[in-house]
Amino acid sequence: MTLITPSAEVAKALSEGAPIVALESTIITHGMPYPQNLEVARQVEADVRAAGAVPATMAVLNGTLRAGLDDAELEALAKAKGVAKLSRADIAACIAMGGTGATTVAATMIAARLAGVHVFATGGIGGVHKGAELSFDISADLMELAQTPVTVVAAGAKAILDIPKTLEVLETQGVPVIAYGQDDMPAFWSRESGISAPLRMDTAAQIAASHRLRGEMGIPGGQLIGNPIPQDAEIDAATLAPIIARAQADAQTHGITGKGVTPYLLQRIFELTDGKSLTANIALVRNNARLAAGIAQHLVGHAAK
Repeated sequence: MTLITPSAEVAKALSEGAPIVALESTIITHGMPYPQNLEVARQVEADVRAAGAVPATMAVLNGTLRAGLDDAELEALAKAKGVAKLSRADIAACIAMGGTGATTVAATMIAARLAGVHVFATGGIGGVHKGAELSFDISADLMELAQTPVTVVAAGAKAILDIPKTLEVLETQGVPVIAYGQDDMPAFWSRESGISAPLRMDTAAQIAASHRLRGEMGIPGGQLIGNPIPQDAEIDAATLAPIIARAQADAQTHGITGKGVTPYLLQRIFELTDGKSLTANIALVRNNARLAAGIAQHLVGHAAK
């Protein structure tokens, strides 16, 4: 049984040893409405190509795990209704039942590993939700980073999360958390969280070298790269704090729990910022795609020597 099926473009890149960047698909199905979701998906793929790598958007289509979608498949996914949001717990079940699902960070990392792709660009990872000491709401993304050898480029943990607790869990799990080009850990829509990152690297080459060495040393798991949002697109943390607090209070009032929490909060923050949060989200995803392409090039360049 073939566990993952690459697109023609990705299969060619794999056979040639070309740099490849994995991309998630929940941003398409659960992140924004059609047709904006399709436009953004196409733009992010174009950013990866322009930066010298091949994009591999991961998804489950009719029971088949795919690494890379052609444009018609990308459009069909963007228009689809009732698409499952897949993580480690349910990706195999979705495939077994012939379903269609979009991949979260954890599921995309699993798909990337199966495809032989080592770098993944996303927006922000999941983490420890505020109040987790009562709800135990901790994203599977953190445990995936501890065991799956993929370098994940994100603008930090989503700002709706408890960032100190998220970093604490990652430290406990032995996951390198690396801020790119600054000492402060980025906070998704904001360049700075006010929390020092455990590690700092200033070049894609350093990040690629660290990824490679972890593999050679037999250390399990991946790396989390905190890539700050471009300065002209950020929403500062002081502006966001009361907006996030209100959105979280609204979620509690409406009894939103589990997988429904993050999409609810992101939508509510979109409303409360008059759409600025989505504009910032798009900018940071594109920025992460470009850095991930650079890391992928250095990994391939070393392998070719």
